[in-house]
Amino acid sequence: MSLKRLAWAVAAGLFLSASPALAQDAEAELVTADDTEAILAIARTFGKASLTQQSNGNPQITGRMQGFVYQIYFLNCDDDGANCEDLNFYLGFLDVKPTLEVINDWNYNKRFSRAYLDTDKDACVEMDLDLAVPVSLDYMESVFDLWSLVIVQFAEHVGYD
Repeated sequence: MSLKRLAWAVAAGLFLSASPALAQDAEAELVTADDTEAILAIARTFGKASLTQQSNGNPQITGRMQGFVYQIYFLNCDDDGANCEDLNFYLGFLDVKPTLEVINDWNYNKRFSRAYLDTDKDACVEMDLDLAVPVSLDYMESVFDLWSLVIVQFAEHVGYD
């Protein structure tokens, strides 16, 4: 066996012997939409946050981030509000009424979120996360980092003072 193949064999053996431990660590840090307390704990690292229920019984988080109040709606849940598959991050600005061109500019130039005018022509922005498959705790934290960035940039974009 060549030295190069021997090195690969040793490396593969080390990886395979360590992989059960790696798998356990990865499993221990996975988050689903049913992990409302874990998601709430992450939200609280960005500011105040509380867990309540929507009118249909699904969980909802209301939080404050970067000085703005936002909601996270748990969607595609069972009838009892469990086994949710999606999260919808939402922020709406009352009485901030940008033009449709401003909203379209956001949607054309920004990724990962979408903006619209609600029925009162107030500026709104949303971001979705599919949790049909569990994600790592680190990934969930990065989603909140992204949401924080979206909030700040959207407020500036629509002229919120």
